[in-house]
Amino acid sequence: MRIVRPTDQLERIVEFYETGLGLQRVGEFWDHDGYDGVMFGLPDKNYHLEFTSHVSGTPCPAPTKDNLLVLYLPNWDVITDVAKKLDDMGYPEVEAENPYWQDDSITIEDPDGWRVVLFCSTGL
Repeated sequence: MRIVRPTDQLERIVEFYETGLGLQRVGEFWDHDGYDGVMFGLPDKNYHLEFTSHVSGTPCPAPTKDNLLVLYLPNWDVITDVAKKLDDMGYPEVEAENPYWQDDSITIEDPDGWRVVLFCSTGL
């Protein structure tokens, strides 16, 4: 499965997801019919997040505060380390719109304003 999202800030998005969140880059392409893209594995190469941009621009509708990518992380030490790294990069924690996410997680907006929830859990 691959989830693809356009962006006009591909370099900043790559820095946020790769350097900040620590996701593994599993693929990339440049100038393919005017498109550039980078893929990150979730958590292996069978599940991808892909971000693309086009030479003519890639407008994307503004997200709501409840458009979320939820990442399950096993403990608070990992979550606080990632959140600190992102805060140091200029991406501070934001208040979750839905109160469900306020107790066991930290929410951070990426450069495009899409929200990532670092949820303290091993998954479903």
